[in-house]
Amino acid sequence: MKAWQLGKGAKSLDDLHLVELPTPIPGAGEVLIRVRACSLNYRDQAVVTGNYFGGVIQQDLIPLSDGAGEVVSTGPGVTRFKAGDRVAGLFFQNWLEGPPNPAAGPALGAPPAHGMLAEYVLLPERGVTHIAASLSFDQAATLPCAGVTAWHALMEGPKHVGPGRSVLVLGTGGVSMLALQIAKAAGAFVIATSGSDAKLERARAMGADATINYKAIPEWGAEAARIAGGGIDHVVEVGGTGTINQSIAAVGFGGEVALIGVMTRGDTQPHGLMMKGASIRGIFVGSGAMAAALNRAIDVNGIKPVIGATFAFDAAKEAYRHAISPDLFGKTVITV
Repeated sequence: MKAWQLGKGAKSLDDLHLVELPTPIPGAGEVLIRVRACSLNYRDQAVVTGNYFGGVIQQDLIPLSDGAGEVVSTGPGVTRFKAGDRVAGLFFQNWLEGPPNPAAGPALGAPPAHGMLAEYVLLPERGVTHIAASLSFDQAATLPCAGVTAWHALMEGPKHVGPGRSVLVLGTGGVSMLALQIAKAAGAFVIATSGSDAKLERARAMGADATINYKAIPEWGAEAARIAGGGIDHVVEVGGTGTINQSIAAVGFGGEVALIGVMTRGDTQPHGLMMKGASIRGIFVGSGAMAAALNRAIDVNGIKPVIGATFAFDAAKEAYRHAISPDLFGKTVITV
């Protein structure tokens, strides 16, 4: 089979190579998946450059956490899947349900777990989920990381998003656009930010009730609070230290900032939460149960994840470059 492989010690895309590997054979409790599509997350760029958790990789690695396809065969003891089932891998292979826990890993696409950027992938049964019947493989491939993250931020906290609630999404990347769609399906009022008027127009076409160009309005947090009538109930914070203070300014009394921007870590000053009784809740993707709930909600509400660009398998490096370019909108997909 063909697979993209990062070499041990990888520090750039120059270390990503298309290789030929044996097609795996499922053992007890394992599922062999013919991958049909993968998608990129910002995390994947950090793995390539050696800046992800753990630093430079110390083994050859098949990258990408997100992929969807169909089951080819199963090993002895598998009961939840059969040949022909449409499935995706779970980001965390051992976090099946419940709150975050220290035994959630490994996470696909970073040591020690190979990822999905191959023609065939072998996963344990517990690390696989059925995908929404209404989605194509390309669309389903956008969900394991970004989609579950957005779902966790909005629907799994102490206060769920719903009618009468307000949501602020930052930028127009994968997590933010999926959060916009989930929030609108739940009946919430959604504000989107971007530095591009053209991208804000696309966000409005997707259902955003209000938009803010953060280049034109540097104090966009206060502006979001004003638009929402005093403060935002749910801020989907993906920017990290570059945006957290504005998100704290935006959040309302009793509101929540879902802190997702793990790749731009640094000091924050949370004192602005104190007088409002607001909180910051850390979000690092989610569980298998959250993935299943998201896929059910997608079928019920007719949500179609936004794919900004699609690349062929042989053009994976171009997909990586696009995913960190100013042209990014929604998700970048690689067909396999």
